[in-house]
Parts: sequence; C-alpha cells; structure tokens
Amino acid sequence: MSRDACLKEILKSGIVAIVRSPDSGQLVEVARALAEGGVNTLEITMTVPNALEVIRAVRAALGDKVILGAGTILDTETGRAAILAGAEYLVSPVLNLELIRLCQRYDKAVMPGVFSPTEILAAWEAGADVCKVFPAEVLGPAFFKAVRGPLPQVKLMPTGGVDLATAEKFLEAGACCLGVGSQLVEPQAVKEKNFSRIRDLAAQYAAIVSSYRNKKSGGK
Repeated sequence: MSRDACLKEILKSGIVAIVRSPDSGQLVEVARALAEGGVNTLEITMTVPNALEVIRAVRAALGDKVILGAGTILDTETGRAAILAGAEYLVSPVLNLELIRLCQRYDKAVMPGVFSPTEILAAWEAGADVCKVFPAEVLGPAFFKAVRGPLPQVKLMPTGGVDLATAEKFLEAGACCLGVGSQLVEPQAVKEKNFSRIRDLAAQYAAIVSSYRNKKSGGK
C-alpha cells in the first residue's frame, strides 16, 4: 500500500489502536477483535515481545482487513525492519527526522511524536503525514484548538489521555484521528483473553467518531 493510500485509510478510520502488551501470544486475536469492532487501524509497538513476528502473524492472518503499523520506533534500523515485516506506517514517541526520511524512501506513512508548536512545525515541514501529540493528556484538547489556529494545515493525532470521555473533545478541537492505547486495548482484557470486551470497546470508539462526523456534516 502506498503512503497516500495508507494515510487515506488511517484518516477514514479515525482511530489508531495502540497494541502494547507484555504477552504477544494472543495479539492476533486482539487485532481480529479490534477489526470486528470497527477499528481496523492498529499499531503494534516495539515494546511487545517478538514484535516483528507479531506484525508478520497479524498480516498473515488478517491481510488487508487491517491497516497495520508499528509503534515506539526510535531509530531507522528498527523502522526498516518493521516495514520489511509488513508495517504500512511507522509511529514514534519522539521526533526523529531520519525516520521521516526513511518512510519517504519506502513510500510509507509516518507519525512522529511531538509536544510543542516548534516540534509540530519541524515535523510537518520534514514530511510527517500526521503529527502525534504525545503525551496528549498533559496538554489536553485546548492545546489542539490553539495550535490549529496558526497551523490549520497540520494533521494532529492525540495519544495518551484519549478515552471514551475525551475522544469527542479531541475531535472537536481539531484532531484528525485518535491514538488510543490501554483505554481500548485493556491490559486485563488481553490477559484474560476477553476478546469480546475489546470488540465492544472498539465499537464504542468507532461510534464516537461516526457520530461526531455525522454531526459535523449536518447529518448528511
């Protein structure tokens, strides 16, 4: 999938499910539950044991049913390995300009981590597809509204602090999509293999995005 096609699908989904777990054994089923619940864009973090093998397994099991990315990418070596394993986009908690260049080289979407207006503009000018504002709970939805004033062209995604209570607030403040971690992929549900719980949560988040977009478009 090309970078442009991947970005289009990410924005269409509106939610990036961040899959982070100390146990990688059941993550294919977690990915399946997310997709069945309506969240088909997910990020396997490199903190997951055998993360590259998990990416390959999810890709083999679900194919194009999911838009599969790799997260917590800190360097280009790991980024390239993730791309070769099947990741369609890369996400980082920090701004690494070399990582952006790597993704441009491979025609993959990239979401670097940013925290200040200066970092946001630097990432955007370097070619970031989406700027991941992290940790977003420290800044809150008001930050997004303020930054969107002088930088309306920049696509911002909050990660950290996004839950069922704040999701719509971040969208209203101008977020292009939402990065949701443990509030969606609940550690206890993963541990207990409670995939129905993850499926239900995915449906709730997907409904929030759909409802907001319908309201914004006037119900059209």
